[in-house]
This record gives sequence, C-alpha cells and structure tokens, in this order.
Amino acid sequence: MMDRRAFLYGSGQTVLSAWLANYMSMTPQKAEAATLQAVGDGEELIAALTKLIPQLMREAAVPGLSIALVQDGKLRWQKAFGVKDTTSREPVDEHTAFEAASVSKTVFAYAVLKQCEKGVIGLDTPLDRYAPSPLPDADPRFGSITARHVLSHTTGFQNIRSGDEPLKIHFQPGSQFDYSGEGYWYLQSIVSRVAGHENPNDCGEYEAGVKICATDIDAFLKSNLLVPFGMKASGYVWNADLARRAAHPHDVTGKALAKSQPKATDAARYAAMGGLHTTSVDYAKFLIEVLDPKPADAYRLNQRNHDEMLTPQVKLKEGEKIDGADAWALGWAIQQRKTGDVILHSGGQSGFRSLTMGSVQRKSGFVMLTNSDNGGNVLFHPKLATALTPLLTK
Repeated sequence: MMDRRAFLYGSGQTVLSAWLANYMSMTPQKAEAATLQAVGDGEELIAALTKLIPQLMREAAVPGLSIALVQDGKLRWQKAFGVKDTTSREPVDEHTAFEAASVSKTVFAYAVLKQCEKGVIGLDTPLDRYAPSPLPDADPRFGSITARHVLSHTTGFQNIRSGDEPLKIHFQPGSQFDYSGEGYWYLQSIVSRVAGHENPNDCGEYEAGVKICATDIDAFLKSNLLVPFGMKASGYVWNADLARRAAHPHDVTGKALAKSQPKATDAARYAAMGGLHTTSVDYAKFLIEVLDPKPADAYRLNQRNHDEMLTPQVKLKEGEKIDGADAWALGWAIQQRKTGDVILHSGGQSGFRSLTMGSVQRKSGFVMLTNSDNGGNVLFHPKLATALTPLLTK
C-alpha cells in the first residue's frame, strides 16, 4: 500500500517548478509580454484548453482527464476528455470519479479546522491529550505535536513508515517542514476518536505491520463537509455507485491497472492523506468555498479561521519546494506572487495524478484529475501552465 499512497515528486512536479522559476525570474517587461501572449481567461481560454488538452494527452499516453474551471466564485466550465479505462473504452464524463490522491488533504484540513472552530479539538493543543502516542518507543517530542503542525507538515514524522523506517520523529515539531502523510493519518485517528467511532472487530494490517481498525471517517467527512458543500458524488469507501462511475488507473504505457476498492479499514488508514474519490465538478464546489466563502455556518469556517487556513505557516527552503510553492499553510501549499498568493496542491498515487490551484484575490482557479501515471506530463506541461496563468493572475 505504501507505493499507492506515497506523495510523488515526479517529473511533472519538476516541470512545473522549472516553469514557474523561469516565469517568476522574468523582468516585469518580459513577464507582461508572456502574459499578453497567453490566452485570456474567458471563452478564449476554454477554446484553447479544448484544443490543447487532447493533444497533450495523446503525447503523454494519458487515457482520461477531467477539468473544472472556477471564475469569480462560480463554476465557469467543466470538460471530460478520453476514457475511464483503455480496456472498456468507456468515456470519461462529468460524473466520473477519480482518485484525488494527496489533493484529498485539502478537504480533510478544512474539516479539521471546523472541528477546531467548534472546540472539539484545539489547533494548538498537543494531540497526545486526545490519544496515546502511535510511536513504538517513547519520544518526549511527541507531546508537543499539534493539529497546526500536522496541517503544515511540521510534525517531524516521515511521509510513510516502512519496515526499514518505522514511524518516528525526525526533528523538533514546528521547527521545519517535511511533507508527511503519516501526520495526516495520525490527526485523522484523533478526529475519529473524539468525533467518531472505531470498530475493533474490523481491522487490517498496513505498512510496517501497523494495525488499523475501521472507523466512520467516510460518514463523518460526508456529513460534515461533502454533503453540505454539494459534493454528493464523492466519498472514501467503495460502493455500487462508485463502481459505476470510477475511472481506472493506468501505467506509463497506457496499460490499465487493477482498481483499488477501498474498505472501511483502508479509509481509516488513508482517507486524510489520499483516499478521496471525487469528480472535477464536486471538487470545484469545495474550491469555490475556499476561494469565495459563503457566510459561516455549522460546516463553513468563519472568516478568522478561513484566513488562518490560507496564511503561510512555514517558509520552504530551496530543496523543500514542491510544485513551485514558497510556503505551506494549513492544508495548502502557497505560491507567493507579486500579483497575489496562489494556493495549490498536487497529488499522485499509482495510476492517478491530480492538481488544483486557485487565486483568492481573483476567486478563480481550477482542478484537473487524470487516470495515468503520466498525468503529470499533462498537468504540469509548460503550454498548459501558460494557458492557465491569466486565470490566476490579475
């Protein structure tokens, strides 16, 4: 399971980082010229994407892709390309569900911050007050880990434990950045303990022999975020509806891979770090709530916590930068641009790649989901990045 869930620092991320570094280093005159050469953010953009995306998919052997654009706080456009499965040749449509991979973390982070707002857990309260340490050996540093550390990837935990590298704390929590799926798993286990239920009679064994028992995290996230936000086609546990709509994963040659069918135990391990199945339209509904929030209610953050979610918590050093980000907030990477911050998150696991970006200032952004290990070669292609720049830049 580790290979399926590990965050991938692949060629797609490298391409985007290089493109952004080049663009960000331009003189103001050159940057302006580059933007003027790009298409606009209205019908011109849609026409350009409709032509460009199939071309890039053919070049990269990516079977299927779904994209949704948000503009001025509204769903502007959605389009499905290609097929769910190269064996069946069934076309992707607006209802097709993809594995969001690590983009799942943004949704979980929002739900956690609402629990903090409600006082169920504290954003800066040591998590060991709610549950015992998951570490095999006592480490006094564990007592200082908070939800803020988890959401900003500053816990000190590695990304994913393994038999060769058991779960441990690698530095003083809060002192530096290191991307960690294990941190998100641990925070998910806290949420399940204090706001949900665990079934000790339904358990499984995962990386490094860790025992995970089923929880109601799927029902919790549906009732506390997915359904209130209109994301009724999204979820974490396999069912008949998802089986009808799911895109299948593919390797770099375009060969179909076996599709995972996550059980409740799988969701208990992976929901927060990468277990969301969603459509581009559904995820766009969530993105709209982030970019142009409605008034606070039982499910939506108040303004103070919304702003805190998008406030940089830790600066990224040169070797730490992922997807061209300069900092990490609570659940989101941040590109700090002169024209306004851009929030983003990418994801990658076996047979799926995903990317979302947005400008709070412009209330505009996008989400793209693919069913291929080559998806990054489309999502992070310089031509596509250039086309989408006007959507994120004033």
